[in-house]
Amino acid sequence: MPRDWDRFYQREAQEERPPAFVVRAYGPFVPEGPVLDLAGGLGRNARYFLQRGHPVVLVERSREALRRLAGTPGLRLLELDLEADPPLRLPPGPFAGVVMSYYVNRPLLKALPPLLAPGGLLLVEGFTRLEARRRGRESPFYWEELELLTPPEGLLLRAFGEGWAAGGHRAWAVYAKEA
Repeated sequence: MPRDWDRFYQREAQEERPPAFVVRAYGPFVPEGPVLDLAGGLGRNARYFLQRGHPVVLVERSREALRRLAGTPGLRLLELDLEADPPLRLPPGPFAGVVMSYYVNRPLLKALPPLLAPGGLLLVEGFTRLEARRRGRESPFYWEELELLTPPEGLLLRAFGEGWAAGGHRAWAVYAKEA
C-alpha cells in the first residue's frame, strides 16, 4: 500500500482512539495467554489486552509507531512488513488471540490458524468494498461484502457482522480454533 506510515504516525495522537469494535465486544472472550496484534499501529488494540493481563506481540512496519511504543510493559514489538516477499516469518505462537484490525491481507488471514492455541480466537475487522465506493476509492485493501462469513481453513465462525457504523461500512468476524 503506497502510504507513508511513519509520517502518519508522527501526526497521530496515541491515546485518542479506542480499540476496534470486535476487540471491545469479543476481547473478553479471548482465553488467558499471549495475543498477536498484526499491523498494530500505535497499539490501540494491544493496550486493551495489556490492561487485561495478556502479554502482546505487536507486529508493525512503521518504525515511528514502534519507537512510540518502545518500553511499554508486557508489549513485545516486532518490525515486519506483512506484505513483503519472501514469505514472512511470524512469531510461532501459540496465541490465545490474534487481532487483524483495519488491515486486509487475504493470504495472511489464511496463514493464521496454525498460530492459534486450541480455543483461541481470531478477531478481524475492517472497511468493506462498499465503503471504498462511497469514498471513491478502488483498492484491494477492503473486504468484499460477506467475505468474512467464510472462516480460514481450520477455524470456526463464532460471530459476524457487517453494516454501517460511525465512520463507514464495516465488516467484522470472530473465528475460533476448536479446543
